[in-house]
Amino acid sequence: MACAGYNHFKVPMHTAYNILLVFSVIVAIVFILLIMVTGKGDAMSGGGGVRTSFKGRATIEDMISRMTLGLGIGFMAVMIILDLLGTAIFRK
Repeated sequence: MACAGYNHFKVPMHTAYNILLVFSVIVAIVFILLIMVTGKGDAMSGGGGVRTSFKGRATIEDMISRMTLGLGIGFMAVMIILDLLGTAIFRK
């Protein structure tokens, strides 16, 4: 028997919010570690060009740079989704 004013979608939205919140913390920690690994900031210089080694392969710094960019974009997307979910859940 449902209570008056009970929204049966409230529990799944809270669960999705909590899962995304944990995921965002994990992404943030990995993002921080990748930035710390880059060292001098070569990957964060914003040059955009892909450097290659002598044999024409991308270097580990290029892969770290791409991973950092991807995690940054992913983190921003998750934060926007969390904001939208939080607004929908906690609206009064």
